[in-house]
Amino acid sequence: MVRDSQRDGGTTRRDYLKYGGAVAGGGFLAGCAGNSDGAGSPTETEQSTATRSSTPDDPDPYTVSMAPVGDVTFESVPERWVAYDGGFADMGVALGQGDGLVGLGGIDRYYTYQYDELPGVGVDRKRLEANSDVRTKEQFYELDCDVHVYDPQMLVNWFDWDDDDVDEIAGNVAPFFGNLIFRRSDEWHDYRYYTLYQAFGKLAALFQQQERFRAFEALHDEFIARLQAKLPPAEERPSVFLTYEGTNEPETFSPYRLVDKGTSKKQWRDLGVTDALAGTDIENLSTTNRGELDYENLLEIDPEVMLIRGHERKSAAEFRDTVLAFMRNHPVGSKLTAVQNGRVYRGGYLYQGPIQNLFLTERAAKQLYPDVFGAVTSDAELFDRRRVADIVTGDF
Repeated sequence: MVRDSQRDGGTTRRDYLKYGGAVAGGGFLAGCAGNSDGAGSPTETEQSTATRSSTPDDPDPYTVSMAPVGDVTFESVPERWVAYDGGFADMGVALGQGDGLVGLGGIDRYYTYQYDELPGVGVDRKRLEANSDVRTKEQFYELDCDVHVYDPQMLVNWFDWDDDDVDEIAGNVAPFFGNLIFRRSDEWHDYRYYTLYQAFGKLAALFQQQERFRAFEALHDEFIARLQAKLPPAEERPSVFLTYEGTNEPETFSPYRLVDKGTSKKQWRDLGVTDALAGTDIENLSTTNRGELDYENLLEIDPEVMLIRGHERKSAAEFRDTVLAFMRNHPVGSKLTAVQNGRVYRGGYLYQGPIQNLFLTERAAKQLYPDVFGAVTSDAELFDRRRVADIVTGDF
């Protein structure tokens, strides 16, 4: 299927958006080997700017670059867009682009309730729910977006696309621009990764919102510095086991390694925790590793804190009354130090963007260091909500 619809006086979107540099002419996935340089810090230009000599309102083209697709040239700033995961969706919202978000690859893991605490910030949840599982070529044609914030290699490795499918949608509808960054344990991801703020800077260049990005980056850096200044010495910090188990009556647990520098673990690294799996041969959850641990395995590790993902629609109290209550009554689970001390908590999101990360880091600080930052159920605010809202709405 080749789209033949036209707009703006007979010009198709294929004329507005095009691949440049190494990705021109199709087959662009083969051109990403030069970007497999790990997670080294990019230069300021790589992180938060694009090659452009005009203002966002100018029609002059500009080029942005991100592995694995490389250089992408835009004739105008994208308006309609779709993101695979909630982390990149949250980046777009933080950059003031929430109104243009028309769909998601998986809405079940895009948590938006934090926006309720930010005046003037939000998304059209009903519209997103109508396009909540965008993964097929037909859906991309139907949505007719200006850019697809997806890692195309993820489509190839998770959803049975091939490179020709990617080239078809990129050529007939709009480019792809994204990188799977929430974890770093998938063998197929042999090109460059990005930290949360490196990827956020790339999206800022895409939407020509570098000023908003810099304001957000400054807020974030100040927030993390304040928290880290109050942390106890390293030897007094708890050992943490991060896992996934979405049931209220868990019997086995999928392990995550905190040494994996994926963005989904950013708050735990920033807060200086010790990985309870350090020194073990237990592998991180990945596309190929689906191993699980039972309570007997956990007793050998016996972490001081357990963080369980899959319960983000529960409050802290609801989590304690279901998951923790079950573990306390389990004949083996009840022997765990974390369970006995009531230090079993919700583990945060797989996909988090900059707004979500502020809230999750605040919550994590209370979970790990309640004597310093207050109980996780307290109303204490560790960052300025109004300042965040002002950046998103452009009042900064």
